[in-house]
Amino acid sequence: MAGPILIVEDKDSLRTMLRHALEAEGHAVVEAADEAEARRQLASARADLVLSDLRLPQGDGFGVLRAAKEADPDLPVIVMTAFGGIQDAVEAMKQGAVDFLAKPVDPDHLLLLVDRALAQRRMAANYVLLKEEVASRRAPLIVGDDPRLRQVMSQLLRAAGSDATVLLEGESGTGKELFARTLHVLSPRADGPFVAINCAAIPETLLESELFGHEKGAFTGATARKLGKFEVAHRGTIFLDEIGDLPLGLQAKILRALEGRQFERVGGNSVVQVDVRLVAASNKNLKASVASRQFREDLYFRLSVFPITIPPLRDRVGDISILARHFIERFCRDLKKKTLELSPDAEKALRAYPWPGNVRELQNCIERAVILAEGPRLEPRHLNLSYRAPQLGAPPAQPAPSDPWGSFDLNGTLAQVTRRAIAEVEKLKLARAMEEAAGNKVRAAEILQIGYKALTGKLREHGLEKN
Repeated sequence: MAGPILIVEDKDSLRTMLRHALEAEGHAVVEAADEAEARRQLASARADLVLSDLRLPQGDGFGVLRAAKEADPDLPVIVMTAFGGIQDAVEAMKQGAVDFLAKPVDPDHLLLLVDRALAQRRMAANYVLLKEEVASRRAPLIVGDDPRLRQVMSQLLRAAGSDATVLLEGESGTGKELFARTLHVLSPRADGPFVAINCAAIPETLLESELFGHEKGAFTGATARKLGKFEVAHRGTIFLDEIGDLPLGLQAKILRALEGRQFERVGGNSVVQVDVRLVAASNKNLKASVASRQFREDLYFRLSVFPITIPPLRDRVGDISILARHFIERFCRDLKKKTLELSPDAEKALRAYPWPGNVRELQNCIERAVILAEGPRLEPRHLNLSYRAPQLGAPPAQPAPSDPWGSFDLNGTLAQVTRRAIAEVEKLKLARAMEEAAGNKVRAAEILQIGYKALTGKLREHGLEKN
C-alpha cells in the first residue's frame, strides 16, 4: 500500500481541486494549509510525495521542503508557484525539489508530474531492495536435510502467510537471522524491507534511539532527526535478535508499538504510525526469564504467537557433512581456488566435534581450513579443531606436547568432560577476541557476535575481567 500525497496549499478551493484530481486516480491524500500543519503531517503520515505552494500565509514552501527532507531525504517534493514566481521555483529545485508546477494548475500536467515523481521513488526503493536480495541469494539460505530442519522449514512456511509475530529460539550460532530472512522472503511482505538489529550488541543508552529514532536536539549529539529501525522497516519485517537482553523499560515500549502500531521518537511528541511484522529471536530461555521477572510476561505472550525452536548443530549430525561441503564450495569460489575434496578423516573429525558455536563456528572453521589447505583435499590438520569429544569406552588420548589442551583434565564422565572443554574453548575465544580488539569490549562483542552485557558477564565468569 502506497503512502499518501501531502498537499500544502492555503486556498481551500485549489486544495479541494487538487485532492479530487489525485483521488480520482486512486491516490490517498492528506492536507495542510500552512507550514506548521505540514510539519505535523510529515511527522505522522509517512507521505510518499509532497505537493506544496511556495507562498503560504504562515511559513513558506521552502520551509516545507526542508521539513520534507528532514523527514526523509528521498521524499520527492513538487512545488507550485504563480507565473511570476518561476525564479523561486528554480531555487526550490536547487534545494532538492524534483519539479515545479505553474499556476493555474493544469490537472493533466499535475498527474503527469506526480506519476513521474512516484515512479522515480519506486525505482530508488526497488534498487535498494534488489541489492539486498542479490546479496542474500548468493547461496541457499538454509542448508541441510535433517528431519528436525525439515520440521522447522515446514513451520516457517505455515507462519509466512500470516502477519503473526514469530519467536525464533535456539542457541547462538544456529542461524536465527537466516531463518528470519527466509520467513520474510516467503511472506507477502517480501517486497518490503528486512531490517535486523541485535538488541544485545548496542548499549542500553543508545538502544531506544536505534529502535524508535530521535528528534533533533533530543540529547547531546543529536544534530538531526534520525529514523529508527521500526520506521525503516515500514511495510516490511523487523528482526530483533537477542530480544531477551532488552531492558524492562524498552520491553514496555516495544509492547506498545506492537499493539498500537505506533510510537514516538526519542525527544518527540508526534505519534508515528508504522506497519511492520516482528520476528524476534533469543538464545535465552524466555520462559525462565519471565519466571525470574527479567522479561515481561505480556510481551512474551505477544512475541510467542508462533514459536519455532531451531535445533543445535550437534543434534543435526547428518547435516555437518552437507554444510561442510557447502562452505568448502563457497569459500573455494570466493578465493578462486579449485574446489577441495573433504577427506574421510576430516569428515570424521568434523562429525565428532561437539560444535558449541553451532553453524557459525563450522563456517569459520571451514573458511580457515580452505585458506590453509595446499593440496587437492581438506585434511584434519587443516581444521584446527580445539577439542574433540572422546568416544565412549575408549581411553582418553594423551595430548602431544604442543597441544594447547596439554594441561586439560580429561577425567570424569563424558558430559563433565564436554562441559569443561566447552568452557575452555569459550575462555580461549574470549581472550583472543579481547586481544584482537585491543581491550575494547564493544569491538570484542562485535567480533564474537554477542551482546555487550553477555561479554562482560562471560569475562567475569572466566576471570578475564580487568579492573
